[in-house]
Amino acid sequence: MPPKLQKQPTNVVEIDSSDDEDRIAVVAASNKSSSSNPSSKSLPQPQQSLSAMEIGHTSPAPDSQGLEYRSFWKAGGYEVGPVNRMANAQGELEHARVHPKFLHSNATSHKWAFGAIAELMDNAVDEIHNGATFLKVDKFNIMKDNSPALVFQDDGGGMGPDSLRKCMSLGYSSKKSNTTIGQYGNGFKTSTMRLGADALVFSRTSHASKATQSVGLLSYTFLRKTGQDDVIVPMIDFDISGHWVEPIIYSSQDDWSSNLKTILEWSPFTSKDELMQQFEDIGPHGTKIVIYNLWLNDEGIYELSFDDDDEDIRLRDEANHGEKRKVHKKVVELQSHISYRCRYSLRAYASILYLRKFTNFSIILRGKPVQQFNIADDLKYSKKVSYRPQLRMALQEVTVDTTIGFIKEAPELAVCGFNVYHKNRLIRPFWKVTSEGASKGNGVVGVLEANFIEPAHDKQDFERSPLFIRLEAKLKQIQMEYWHNHCHLVGHQSPADRAMLFQQKSAAKSQTQLPINQCDTGLPIDGQEEMHLDQQNGDLLAGVAHISNWQPGGSGQSNFARPHAEVISENNMPVDQICEENIQLFMRCEDLRQKETEKKQMIAELEKELEQAKRKCAQLSAHLETKRKQKTAAHQT
Repeated sequence: MPPKLQKQPTNVVEIDSSDDEDRIAVVAASNKSSSSNPSSKSLPQPQQSLSAMEIGHTSPAPDSQGLEYRSFWKAGGYEVGPVNRMANAQGELEHARVHPKFLHSNATSHKWAFGAIAELMDNAVDEIHNGATFLKVDKFNIMKDNSPALVFQDDGGGMGPDSLRKCMSLGYSSKKSNTTIGQYGNGFKTSTMRLGADALVFSRTSHASKATQSVGLLSYTFLRKTGQDDVIVPMIDFDISGHWVEPIIYSSQDDWSSNLKTILEWSPFTSKDELMQQFEDIGPHGTKIVIYNLWLNDEGIYELSFDDDDEDIRLRDEANHGEKRKVHKKVVELQSHISYRCRYSLRAYASILYLRKFTNFSIILRGKPVQQFNIADDLKYSKKVSYRPQLRMALQEVTVDTTIGFIKEAPELAVCGFNVYHKNRLIRPFWKVTSEGASKGNGVVGVLEANFIEPAHDKQDFERSPLFIRLEAKLKQIQMEYWHNHCHLVGHQSPADRAMLFQQKSAAKSQTQLPINQCDTGLPIDGQEEMHLDQQNGDLLAGVAHISNWQPGGSGQSNFARPHAEVISENNMPVDQICEENIQLFMRCEDLRQKETEKKQMIAELEKELEQAKRKCAQLSAHLETKRKQKTAAHQT
């Protein structure tokens, strides 16, 4: 049966959310515009792809290096020779081109390979409202060169030819809903190129009475080895509405055949039949993404490990390669906690990636469903704390509820931080808002959803906006208040107990140092200077360090046997009041020391700026003096 001839898809077709911003690669460049309508020539038409001449088969590039640099962080450095381009047709407007190097530099926004995988997972999750029920992430063995590939497959709405080509545009996104995760129109391009050099997309969809299937190739290897200076994406489409699979031809049969030839040459599949077999498990609608030529690390092995666990995908650099060495028991316990495992285990990371558990959707990693886990459900002595951020342009008041508590392993494991989500998606896992090395707050973990601040483009952090800074300060306050009020529940001493013990020891020490006739007077010994505030704070810190290992029921409990009412200071002040004043003085002292350090830094910066200003002033004075002398000499002559 002859292939169908159809008009090129236009840019005015409304796109449903199945043509996710992040489904496919970059613009099918150098598209031919229609010569009949001048207004349409300013926009490149999203045609199927380019002919063999435009792709560059007739004049291969002088890039003899190929893809020797298989490490992602080295793959961007290469030179492209000159490429002969045909002059623009009469009346056709010149347009900016996207160099293939941009594919690599754009992907460097992902510092973490799991962050790139999460972007592709988000695309499938956004397809839930289009009927998606699963996302499969698995390893695929390429027979052509016996290398591993990474496969993502969902049963969402899929993409038609129009949607597929619009999604190839950089920054294009049809996702405007508050429920969808994607919004920037760049995630697919950055994530696929961060994981591997090449990506092949299969998508099948059905609208009204028409069903189509499409194949698109985004190949950094193809662009680089053929020396292109523009991003070219070959694509082919089929009409599957009838009993036969018929190619959809937009311009000519030669162009369609050229696109198929390019895809077969640079993809893992060597024949058209083998290529079409990839649609067999997709069903009536859905999308499959095959990422191959996976990047290597600096040691020359794949970044992603498929061998350490048959049911998981791990980061190679942090995976245990079977080296038998003695590890401390505490280290083993820490490495078994979700806060550590999510750094190198994709199964662990995917289990906490989404805040709310799915009802009719599952993530299947290497054949086994991922069990979702919310650490807030596993906390001890948990409570909810509400926070109302100050939004300038908010039409309604926003309330953020934070669930905070101790992990079940506290106080043995020093794990703390907040899991901060945005639109159900984890952005910052176990974010430490306290200073590094601080013991206060250990074991305290919180979970919250912060939809009032915007995430960064890689969705691994938030933009450093004033709202984010205020949130960070608020979370630190919440953690410290919870710690002070609940730390005794897991075996730590509360600040009030530590201050009381310090007072008891100070009183006992002063009694032993005084003569017998002065023990009850409360007056200092002759010649003895009064204790300064800094010395008091030093003794307080020493007392805290001395009793830091106190446990309930231990030997130190006898120090707290006396009721508070019996412990009275020499001036008849209640012990609780003294403890509170000591804590306040200690905090003020710490604030003053911090301010002093900040002022010293500011003075140093101002002195540096002053020296620079003096040098510039001297240079300007010398310049003006030279000009004046030249002017005087010119006037005399």
